[in-house]
Amino acid sequence: MTAFDRDRVLALMDQGFRQMVPHNAELGLRMIDCAPGMAVLVLPWNERLIGNPEKRVLHGGAITTLVDACCGASVFLRLGNPTPIATLDLRIDYLKPATPDRDVVARAECYHKTKNVAFVRAVACHDDRSDPIASAAATFMLSTKGKSVGHRT
Repeated sequence: MTAFDRDRVLALMDQGFRQMVPHNAELGLRMIDCAPGMAVLVLPWNERLIGNPEKRVLHGGAITTLVDACCGASVFLRLGNPTPIATLDLRIDYLKPATPDRDVVARAECYHKTKNVAFVRAVACHDDRSDPIASAAATFMLSTKGKSVGHRT
């Protein structure tokens, strides 16, 4: 068993998430921490992402993308090898608006995995996870590559 090389994995995941998903790059998402089954991403404050011009509140879609990307990253980190995944379900509870002019950080943990599905919990906040902007629960389909559905051979 090989030791988890956090710095190497962090650099590869951060680069890969921007290169493989142009939307992540456009939003400026960056992975800032990781461990097996755990990811932390940041959504930098950007004037272009305001959803309510009067209150300068970030659009919920940008926070949804942050949370979904972070959850997916935690699944990749739990699997440990490149495997196609897809979001099956993502439930986000928005608890309060993000504070204007502040980055939003998401932390996700893939806490359980079966043969075909991974289960994830996540929180988005500014600095303090006990004061969340949003909390989430997600499930991801794991690759069933090579399996035929509905066909017998």
